Amino acid sequence: MIDKTEITICLGSSCFARGNKKTVQAIETYLKEHNLKDKVFFHGGHCFGMCNKGPILKINDKFYEAVDHINVIDILAKEIEE
Repeated sequence: MIDKTEITICLGSSCFARGNKKTVQAIETYLKEHNLKDKVFFHGGHCFGMCNKGPILKINDKFYEAVDHINVIDILAKEIEE
């Protein structure tokens, strides 16, 4: 069995207020368009404790800061092998 890539997006109030709703939509669209839904476990998480650097996205054990619906596409392309 192939391990899935885990993507966790912060849904804490600070990150959510900074636009993570659009980022969630962008990730879901990317995963669907690239047929990656079976290879990825995408879910929301609570605060990672880095509110001043948010919005925060975690892919496996790597954190990304100041993520938005635009730069998340480049992050996903770099981190997820198709």
